[in-house]
Amino acid sequence: MAETIEESYETEVRRKVVRTKFNIEETSTKTTTTTMTTPAKLYGKDLSVYDDVDVDELLDKLTAEEISVLAKEVDPDDSFLPPSQRNSYECEKDPTGPLNRRKLIDYINKEALETPDRPELEPYVAGMVRGKKWIPPPPPIQEQEADEQIAVDLGDEYEHALTNASQEEIIDLAAILGFHSMMNQDQYHASLLNKGQPVGLGWDGITKASKPKLFPVDPPNMTDTDETIKKVQDDDSKYIDLNWNNIKNISDEKMFHLFEALCNNTHLETLSLVNCGLADRHVEKLARAIEENGTLRVINVETNFISPQGVVRLIKALLKKKTVEEFRATNQRSQVLGNKIEMEITHLIEKNPTILRLGLHLEYNDARHRIATHLQRNIDTKRRTIRANYQIMLGKRGNAMKIVRTD
Repeated sequence: MAETIEESYETEVRRKVVRTKFNIEETSTKTTTTTMTTPAKLYGKDLSVYDDVDVDELLDKLTAEEISVLAKEVDPDDSFLPPSQRNSYECEKDPTGPLNRRKLIDYINKEALETPDRPELEPYVAGMVRGKKWIPPPPPIQEQEADEQIAVDLGDEYEHALTNASQEEIIDLAAILGFHSMMNQDQYHASLLNKGQPVGLGWDGITKASKPKLFPVDPPNMTDTDETIKKVQDDDSKYIDLNWNNIKNISDEKMFHLFEALCNNTHLETLSLVNCGLADRHVEKLARAIEENGTLRVINVETNFISPQGVVRLIKALLKKKTVEEFRATNQRSQVLGNKIEMEITHLIEKNPTILRLGLHLEYNDARHRIATHLQRNIDTKRRTIRANYQIMLGKRGNAMKIVRTD
């Protein structure tokens, strides 16, 4: 039966103790397996006799020097020994005191600076390459075997048609089949629109980027903020659309004056505050204005610095009067709202029976699907209401006409 790891280890220790006690020199530490015709003997006795020797008794008879010699001969990779006894270095000095890490690092740095560098065997020469320069091997040439090449038999009819086809016809065929990487945009769109290929843009032509169309730059928003605030405060019946889009450096004082005026306004229907520096410090005032105002139908606060919690606060404010039909708040400080915020927005939208359009970037499909379903339900409800009101109006008009005819 094969020996276990513990038995092999114990046998090896016993043999080392016996060799140390009787001063038997070991010529090699390597274990060799040999086939012997006669059993190995020690002092005329078989080695198996020493297997029953009491190791503790022999260790008690060893001196400290003999035990240290024995410890050095033990395999340092032995996992049964503590780590402190697996190395050959032994410090015999007494400790001078507790460890001071800062002093130790300073001493090591001082020794490193004071220790002279090793002299070079050859003097340094600028531009001289020492040793053999490594040259990368050439990349392997991957050649496809003739038998592995794919041969497609298109038939005589197709082979004849493709052989006699012109370059423009092949480009048109590639566009129809959807081979976008074989042509540029001009070739692809010309093929789809049947305009004919541009001159000099065949297979060997130079691919050039198509020139983008130039659109006129939007003029700056010259709206007078003070004047618009005054109109909102005075509740001007003709002023129904407030547009502060892209107006920079609007002070917080003006923002707060506008929101306070919105609480009592009864004619404003559209509020556009795109890219005007709205932040969380303005959200509470704006939410209170939305809750107090009963005529706003469209609110647009895109491209600002509102946090996801601020967006939730504004959507929650829509439930107070339930008059807003369109709310947009994309491109804020945080592009990703998160699952918790999106689910909270979904619950608030599902409680709103009047909102028809919502401008928000939602990441999760569940929130998108539920909100889209609810918005469509609101649109259908409003369409049925309008149709019913129209029929009632036609009925009243018909009754009025009958009364007139009778008179």
